[in-house]
Amino acid sequence: MEFQKECPQVLREFLSYDETIRGQSPRTISEYYLDLRMFLRFMKLMKLEMPYDTPLDEISIRDIDLHFLAGITVTDVYDFLSYLANDRQDADHPAAEAGIGPAARARKLSAVKAFFKYLTVRTKQLDENPVQDLEFPKLRKSLPKYLTLEESRRLLDAVQGPNAKRDYAILMIFLNCGIRRSELVGLNLTDVYEDRIRVVGKGNKERIVYMGSSCKRAIDDYLSERNKICLSDNRALFGSRDGNRISVSAVHRLVKKHLLAAGLDATQFSAHKLRHTAATLMLSGGVDVKTLQEVLGHEHLNTTQIYTHIENTELKIAAEANPLSKIPQKGRNPSENS
Repeated sequence: MEFQKECPQVLREFLSYDETIRGQSPRTISEYYLDLRMFLRFMKLMKLEMPYDTPLDEISIRDIDLHFLAGITVTDVYDFLSYLANDRQDADHPAAEAGIGPAARARKLSAVKAFFKYLTVRTKQLDENPVQDLEFPKLRKSLPKYLTLEESRRLLDAVQGPNAKRDYAILMIFLNCGIRRSELVGLNLTDVYEDRIRVVGKGNKERIVYMGSSCKRAIDDYLSERNKICLSDNRALFGSRDGNRISVSAVHRLVKKHLLAAGLDATQFSAHKLRHTAATLMLSGGVDVKTLQEVLGHEHLNTTQIYTHIENTELKIAAEANPLSKIPQKGRNPSENS
């Protein structure tokens, strides 16, 4: 892994523990490494009183040890969070103003918290945890963007071209099963059963997701084509034109392509928004939140509850049951309301 090259021993042991004992996915381990590398580089910048304009990328962390970590205080961590909020440039939006959002700061703080919990609680290498009581940045809850049922149909109707069967099956899986883009990329032929698919989600957790009849037909149509193709990784359910397993970026491009073809705003929607769409349509169709949590593979129910923004028939009935809901409009004859 990438972290083997530059990692100090204490950080390497933490990442290995998270991967082998806690079963974290390679992607999570890589994100932890990048976030903690940034944190430790900033700590060196401040603790060793380097010039503030020293590029973080030029600071080595290979000499970080327990003695250095023991000297980190909660004030130091506040300085790091302040740097992230005000000075750190967002790599995905280099032209934007300096500072990254609360969600990205929360993710980095989560990595720091996990690291110090490992050092103090799991392995007892340190006595004090400077971030034990540190609160996460407050996140602004926004409703997820999603396609309406009519827009979803337009998207599916717009699929055409040499990879039409493959792309149609991919869109159907997103819109019917609500799986993540990374989960779709990881699907193998052996993960497809009669009426369900086996999905490996975050933390390598497996779940079974059932398909609707239309989704099953789309996959069956695609499989008749897929079985004639030989890929470099021939286990893969979906392949790309270069003969490899389809990539996350390729899925991103094909979704954007068909959104444009359907006359939808490709800047507002993505593969992840199709997952939101599936969740929204399931809830509007009567699926309860607890069941939806299992379908989406959410660890915590409150993650799923963001989708309860859709119209709820029972709530509408309750509103209509209020006697004040039928009070005559001022200036109108009561008979006009009947």
